Parts: sequence; C-alpha cells; structure tokens
Amino acid sequence: MNRVAFHVHSTWSYDGTWTLEQIARGFARRRYGVVLLAEHDRGFDEDRWRAYRRACAAASTDRVLLVPGIEYSDRTNAVHVTVWGSERFLGEAVETGELLRRTAAAGAVAVLAHPDRRGVGARVPDEWLDALTGVEVWNRKYDGLAPGRTAAQLLARRPGLAVLAGLDFHAPRQFFPLCLTLEGPRDLDLDGVMEALADERFSARALGLPVARVTCQPVVGILRAVEAVRRGALASLRARRRVRCAFVQHWRRS
Repeated sequence: MNRVAFHVHSTWSYDGTWTLEQIARGFARRRYGVVLLAEHDRGFDEDRWRAYRRACAAASTDRVLLVPGIEYSDRTNAVHVTVWGSERFLGEAVETGELLRRTAAAGAVAVLAHPDRRGVGARVPDEWLDALTGVEVWNRKYDGLAPGRTAAQLLARRPGLAVLAGLDFHAPRQFFPLCLTLEGPRDLDLDGVMEALADERFSARALGLPVARVTCQPVVGILRAVEAVRRGALASLRARRRVRCAFVQHWRRS
C-alpha cells in the first residue's frame, strides 16, 4: 500500500507557501509515498503547465512521487474540481460542465473539492456527478477537525462515487492525519498512480481509520462538537486581536 497525500498546493499556486522541494522532504518525513498536487488554475496556461510538470518530476525523489494536478475553478470561484492525469492544461476559469467534458476527453480523474464551501454541494446537477470520479468528503482547510456534511447527500445520489479526504495543504499548520491508501507496489510510477486512481483502487483514511468508520455516529458527532469549540475559540481570539490592534492604533494617534 502507498500512503498518499491528497490535495496539496505548492508555491506554484498563488497562495501556497512551500516549494515543491520542501513538499517532497516534508511529506516523505511523514511517511507519505505519493503527493497529489492540485495547484490553482489562476495564472496557468499550457506553457506554465508543461514547466510545472517538469518541476514536479525534478522534485520527486526515491522516497516520494509528486503528481502534478490542477484545482480548476469556475468564473465565480465557487465550484472547484481537482483534476489529475491530463497531459494538457484544460483552461482557466472554465464553466464546470465544460471542464468535466474536457476532463473526460483527456481520460483524466476529476474530484469535486470541498462541497460544503459556499453551499456548492447543494447545487450540483446529476450530469456533473456522472462525470466525476469522486467527492472530497473531508477537507482539512474548510471542514476542520470533522468531515463535511454535504458529501453524504451527493454519495446517496450517486453511490458509485469514490470517497476522498484531502489536506488542502497550503502551509504546515494544515498537516492532519488524512490520507489515501493506494493499492500497488511501493515504487509506483506516475502511470501506475493514475491507473490506480482511475480504477478507484484506493481508500480514504482519517485518524488512522477508514473514513467510513470516522463518519458514522457517534464518532462524527464528537468530532463536530470539537470542531465547533475550536472555531469558537478562534473567533474569540481574532476578536481580541482586533480590539488590541484598534487600541494600539488609537494610542499611537493620541
């Protein structure tokens, strides 16, 4: 089995903080053998995509394989779809239905990212579900310490969709025990990884357990309660910081 980090951004994304080389070292130290990168489409074109693919190959090591991918967004920046396996760049800010048609033509893998963000999951039409490989049921950045709520409804509509859990990694604070386990030899190459993804020979794991076990009651209820406390504490901390900054600015002006 290969331990796979899913949905990772490098400095090739406008908001990433780690270089490809730092990602290779950092994830290898945490026993990941494969990193599925998903750079934002903003600023990419065909030339940049080719350069990025070469950079991923150069930064890969005998301990970790960096797989190039793109997180495509629509014109409103609401719907995000992560895509791996396309040799071509599929376009910036492309309407989602058209993006999925291009993905299918390229024989690539497409996953709906963070469906709870902006209520996207409630607006997904059936034809999108037919074109997707899977859904990100747990996104560390947006869902926090508990899985999202919307993905279960999408999986009920299309039971064959694959279940994935992603870090949405932009900075080290987003490390969390979410991963995929990919079937196959430990020395999988890029083609082997893509074949395993396309054939859905993987499983999502969280906290060392299959995601299905973590998303059932009462475990998911406990995790959501912890996440609610965490978000409340962060909101309180931010409010105190705003008050402190306002006081300092007032003191400096007086």
